[in-house]
Amino acid sequence: MDQRPKIVAIIERVAGKPVKAAPDESLFQSGILDSFTLADLVSALEKEFAVKIPDSDLTPRKFDSIEAIEAYLASRS
Repeated sequence: MDQRPKIVAIIERVAGKPVKAAPDESLFQSGILDSFTLADLVSALEKEFAVKIPDSDLTPRKFDSIEAIEAYLASRS
């Protein structure tokens, strides 16, 4: 099952703006996400995908792109 549409919808809800980023584009460098929205993103991902994301993983690097988020979620399931 392709999780990308759900991930994009969560990012758009958290960021409050449409996501027009390529799957491998940095969501932080493009200004879609910032350090303040990271916690909200992680919380929404935990709820949507029924995963527990430890505080030690709360780094922008792990959630820098749609592809990175997909890979991270795959590693947690």
